Amino acid sequence: MSTEKYDSRSPAELSTLESFDFQSHPRLIFGSNSVERVGELAKNLRAKKILLVTDAGIVAAGHAERVQKLLALEHLSVFIFDQVRENPTTRCVDRCVAFARANQIDAIVGLGGGSSMDTAKGCNFLLTNGGEMKDYWGVGKAMKPMLPLIAIPTTAGTGSECQSAALIADEVTHQKMACLDPKAAARVAILDPALTLSQPPRVTACTGIDAIAHAVETAVTKKRNPISVLYSQEAFRLAANHFAEVLGNPLDLAARGQMLLGAAFAGTAIENSMLGAAHSAANPLTAHYEIAHGQAVGMILPHVIRFNGEQDEARKTYANLALLAGISSAPDERTRWLDMIDWLDSTLALAEMPRSLQDCGVKASEIPSLAEEAARQWTAQFNPRTVEKADFVRIFESASASR
Repeated sequence: MSTEKYDSRSPAELSTLESFDFQSHPRLIFGSNSVERVGELAKNLRAKKILLVTDAGIVAAGHAERVQKLLALEHLSVFIFDQVRENPTTRCVDRCVAFARANQIDAIVGLGGGSSMDTAKGCNFLLTNGGEMKDYWGVGKAMKPMLPLIAIPTTAGTGSECQSAALIADEVTHQKMACLDPKAAARVAILDPALTLSQPPRVTACTGIDAIAHAVETAVTKKRNPISVLYSQEAFRLAANHFAEVLGNPLDLAARGQMLLGAAFAGTAIENSMLGAAHSAANPLTAHYEIAHGQAVGMILPHVIRFNGEQDEARKTYANLALLAGISSAPDERTRWLDMIDWLDSTLALAEMPRSLQDCGVKASEIPSLAEEAARQWTAQFNPRTVEKADFVRIFESASASR
């Protein structure tokens, strides 16, 4: 029987369809006060001795104690590691591993922002597979199964709860190592918008910008696929339409929920499409100047969009995002692309973010070394337009002059 009856397209037309292997992790549970289910969920994973990975701010907010009590109600032992630091390094992970080994834990709960999630995943790599973090830099290098992980984000930003990567910086070189393995992904992610109400305004701003950047970058990368693009688009629509609301009214639980979903969807997109030049440029700024990640990527993103927009396909994608989110209804693609850049500039201003690298103490003389480091970042290879050191120099120079 001829297959033409079912598909009349030519082999040449069919060959243009992109193949992909879409992986969706984890089980998502969304809703206000859904954290109340953590004990039940942990018990279903047959956990008995749980490592709760978090930071001092989450402890001060009362979230760690609440989760500990919910787990204890199911007669589970809980050991709290609350020494997570922003942009965790190999030293932080090593301390977490030592604590976990001493208490012979059999499951992990990551509670907090992306740094808590990364530390929890990094700990899982070393606790179950041994060695050092650099041994897992790349994809699928863990040979043994890992412990079950429950991820509970308290910020709407990184989307780390939906990713299988642990992003850990080398303590000496400051190089961020992306260690990806499906076994490291959380089994369950609890998305409880009520937990995000405790975020300080600065954290809300930085994490919100990060979520927007994730949605924008994943939509154009070389590794994107038709399904990841759907997640990118919906993530951007949610974040673009609700970010101003959470800035203006931090107690708006509905808006908080939409931002949390947007961040998780963007995280799912990252898992399948990776990121691009804005994150490559942001990482050395964070490592050397201690600029918050969301702030760093926010300052760089408009300049990367301008750079990438010289490529027809990327410009079209940016223009479509602007139309989808109601940012621009201009009839021509180029105007919508430029409107997208203007909207990002105004959004950064609304979030009271510094607009210039100069404002953050970055000297012009240091740009070449920053550009060299940015060009070595793993995510640079996924940028839609080839980006090299000279391009990063121009991007940094543009961001330095911006006001």
